[in-house]
Amino acid sequence: MKQARWQKIADWPLTLAAIVFLAAYSFEVIGDLGGPRATVAEAVIWVTWAVFLADYIINLVLAQPRWFWFRTHILDLLIVVLPMLRPLRLLRLLTLLNVLHRTAGAAFRSRVIVYVAGAATLLVFLSALAVLDSERSAPGATIVTFPDAIWWAFVTISTVGYGDFSPVTDIGRLIAVGLMLGGIALLGVVTATLASWFVERVAKQEEDSQSATRGEIKALSRQIVQLHEALDRSRAGEDSDDVTAGRR
Repeated sequence: MKQARWQKIADWPLTLAAIVFLAAYSFEVIGDLGGPRATVAEAVIWVTWAVFLADYIINLVLAQPRWFWFRTHILDLLIVVLPMLRPLRLLRLLTLLNVLHRTAGAAFRSRVIVYVAGAATLLVFLSALAVLDSERSAPGATIVTFPDAIWWAFVTISTVGYGDFSPVTDIGRLIAVGLMLGGIALLGVVTATLASWFVERVAKQEEDSQSATRGEIKALSRQIVQLHEALDRSRAGEDSDDVTAGRR
């Protein structure tokens, strides 16, 4: 399939583009760049955006059926439309850790945990960058340094919300809403993963218990059969003795 071949070819270049974008965006925001350095960073960001735009268009052209692919790949569209979402491609690197796991169940849970950890880290870091970029120059802003932005992102994604730092711009508040929703979603994934682990453990214990019960039933059945055989032999011996005594 042409689309599958293209995705296999483009996977690592897109990951590299995400890394380059993340470095350029972080350098631009944390360094509060101006002049030629800001121009260079913006140019790098636009080049990586063009790479993801080209990938999206090629996938859309090669997809069969095209409309179904469009409806099921909204995240890819958001990656193109919203530049700050591009580093989510870095999560593909984390799937390489799955080779360390043997069983299917363990591999699935580990993949979920890795994705959740990676997504949470990227979400906090990117949200801190985005809110700092939008808040730093706003009148009355409290989030004016990167450490403040990181602290705000941590307390927001955990839905704690101490209130010591809060966004004052509309874009900052929109980022806060997205971060809180992301935190709730990630917590739900973690809860579901733990629940599946508990269910599997209980099911395994029940299966072991049932196996032991079946083994005991089989052993008891064998003992009953042996008792019946012993009784039959005993009766056969008594009948033989009675016949011998009658002949005498």
